Amino acid sequence: MRVLGFVLCILPVLAWAGLYDLKERSIEGPDFDFKKLQGKVVLISNIASQCGYTPQLEKLEALYKKYKDKNVVVLGVPTNDFGSQTPEDDVNMKQFCQKNYSVTFPLLTKQTVKGEEMRPLYKYLTKDSAKLYQGDIDWNFEKFLVNKKGEVVGRYKSSVDPMDKEITSKIESLIK
Repeated sequence: MRVLGFVLCILPVLAWAGLYDLKERSIEGPDFDFKKLQGKVVLISNIASQCGYTPQLEKLEALYKKYKDKNVVVLGVPTNDFGSQTPEDDVNMKQFCQKNYSVTFPLLTKQTVKGEEMRPLYKYLTKDSAKLYQGDIDWNFEKFLVNKKGEVVGRYKSSVDPMDKEITSKIESLIK
């Protein structure tokens, strides 16, 4: 009976360990430790500089500014996986985002978000999350919403504007 009690005690910890155990490189250079996202709502989007959806960077920044004081983080992940639409290196991508869209939300280094070279963050989002949210990334600016426990609770296609009520109302419900 003691063993069963121990197992039941640690199961919740094991269920949430995935996201918060990750470390990726920040576009700033140092490691981005996902532990600092514990207790926060996070919207993660793969981004590109030369995509028809690139203007969503402005909306992602607006969402970040609106909710950052309520423990909401937007995390941008540059990728060149779709039509080679992010040819810049990390330094130039950061400059592009800041100069053209005044981006202040955190950015990771450019990474692969699909296939065998997929980085750990995207393995977590597309393979280790609830079945409803699993599956390959279709294009740039696909968005994942993560609750305060590190669980994926929403996935939005590229065409969904970051400030769309579908996303903002879900964020509002998560920060209560």
